[in-house]
Amino acid sequence: MPRMEADGTHLGPLELVSGHWAVGDATRPGTYWVEFRPDGLHQHEPDSEGRSIPWSRIMTGIWLTWGKHSWNTNHRGMYTPKGLVAGREGGWMHMTLRHPYEDDQLRFDQHARAYRAVDALRLEGLLRQLIDEGKPHLLGDPEWVGRAVACLIGGKNSWITQRALRQAVTEAMATAGPGNP
Repeated sequence: MPRMEADGTHLGPLELVSGHWAVGDATRPGTYWVEFRPDGLHQHEPDSEGRSIPWSRIMTGIWLTWGKHSWNTNHRGMYTPKGLVAGREGGWMHMTLRHPYEDDQLRFDQHARAYRAVDALRLEGLLRQLIDEGKPHLLGDPEWVGRAVACLIGGKNSWITQRALRQAVTEAMATAGPGNP
């Protein structure tokens, strides 16, 4: 598979590459990353076709952890005093799937750039809220994701409350609009 080229727009580990949204570094050879497709999430991994998870199988909101191993949940909230995600060993998207019910994780390698903690939290908030509202398919619409991300990037890199996070995500979703069916 040809490597993708970064377009420069990003929200934490979520980045626009060659017209598609991906979590993790999709531009470096030999990396793990997760692509948002119209039919669901697709895990890319070295020397493999990868695997796909349809949007309809994702039962609970997605959460992110940081570290070399998926069970390393102690790094779920490790951030530097400057408000950046601590560690460079990679990350994991965790979720619960249905039919059959199972917990699953998708691995991604971090970019060379540091992730602002506020951006990683906003991304996680967006993923959770879309799934909680039964709208994960919107993540497969690159234009919709671009509009939502444009509302969530920037601003101060400061700690935010759960209420402020929900409000920012709700406003971004409203601004992004209903999306394509």
